[in-house]
Amino acid sequence: MKKIIFLFSFFVLASSFTPVDKPLKIALLKYNGGGDWYANPTSLPNLAKYCNQNLNMNIETDIPTVEVGSADLFNYPFVHMTGHGNVVFNEQELDNLRAYLIGGGFLHADDNYGMDKFIRVQLEKLFPGSKLIELPFSHPVFHQKFDFANGLPKIHEHDGTPPQAFGLFHEGRLVALYTYECDLGDGWEDQSVHKDPTEVREKALKMGANILRYVFSN
Repeated sequence: MKKIIFLFSFFVLASSFTPVDKPLKIALLKYNGGGDWYANPTSLPNLAKYCNQNLNMNIETDIPTVEVGSADLFNYPFVHMTGHGNVVFNEQELDNLRAYLIGGGFLHADDNYGMDKFIRVQLEKLFPGSKLIELPFSHPVFHQKFDFANGLPKIHEHDGTPPQAFGLFHEGRLVALYTYECDLGDGWEDQSVHKDPTEVREKALKMGANILRYVFSN
């Protein structure tokens, strides 16, 4: 029965990737644990608009929310999560998210400052024995439409440490990206929210565009 459910989920996920003339779907991931999963409400719509205008992509700009354990997760090839606090995936949610990633889905987790010690533990539970691996600056995600020779841009300063990108791999495929000490999502928000300089927001949007282009072209 589980195999039948998984296969059905896989085909649902695969169908959301095609045909190319249909709008691409991305979503915000809602999780439990008390962290503010709803932070940065303008970030994903702004990123989708930027990609549509600058990469000729066709991403829906009305961004839905999807829960970790929901079957609806399989309707979105890319999901993004953020927050400042605790993250907890129960066993059913881990099983669902694992099946989603194995089936071709992609998760981007962006630490909004305070998520780090929680999200690392939860991500590494997805594939026991696997660890988050820091991506080298040569990784293709940094060299899509826009070139980031030194990896992630620094958008907001917190603890004086460099931004880092960590990947979770399954059978050689990057299935989850964790961006730390960077605050990409803050840079995607409306300029009036954080009052970041135009050049800083542009760096954040370009890096976000690279991530989405990487996901939808691999």
